[in-house]
Amino acid sequence: MKTAEAWKLVGGLSKPSKMPGWSIGLPAKECKTGGKLQKVPGSVCYDCYALKGCYVFKVVQEAQYRRLQALQSPQWVEAMATLINSKKPDVFRWHDSGDVQDLEHLNKIYEVCELTPSKRHWMPTREAWIKDHLDRKPTNLVIRFSAPMVNQRAPDSWPNSSMVVDKGFHTCPAPAQDNECRDCRQCWDATIKTVSYGKH
Repeated sequence: MKTAEAWKLVGGLSKPSKMPGWSIGLPAKECKTGGKLQKVPGSVCYDCYALKGCYVFKVVQEAQYRRLQALQSPQWVEAMATLINSKKPDVFRWHDSGDVQDLEHLNKIYEVCELTPSKRHWMPTREAWIKDHLDRKPTNLVIRFSAPMVNQRAPDSWPNSSMVVDKGFHTCPAPAQDNECRDCRQCWDATIKTVSYGKH
């Protein structure tokens, strides 16, 4: 499959300014667990960054819904693998907005990771059911369960997680470096159990 065909099929990738690499964004309004947390004060989704700013522009919303619809294509896995393999650098983030929709979606992500063995993948999620499927996760994919409430740690039973703090120490260096990852790759590093982000 040619990259131009793959790009059109998946609805394009996103390129967050903070990130060192590419991502794919889905509509935050369609998050399963996150959609419920958006109504809960004190949750990390209550003031979701993906529901404001540039994310609410009509062109962005239309692109996100095209990508959501594209998940149904039988060629989606091949197209995503083609795009990711064609991009630099060697890291990819799943869902700069949105989250895993269901088990079929998760299985497709696993397939894409297996077809892109030279890339390191990171996927934050608030879908707790995914833990039942970690035993078959590709080794080049780090899944971080995101604790649902601000200042809350994720359960220790998750091998990798993340949390948001509004006070105290956070391990993400981005706020001190123009809100960019730069050389940091903590999120993609499976040896780091928990990454903490300052609330923004």
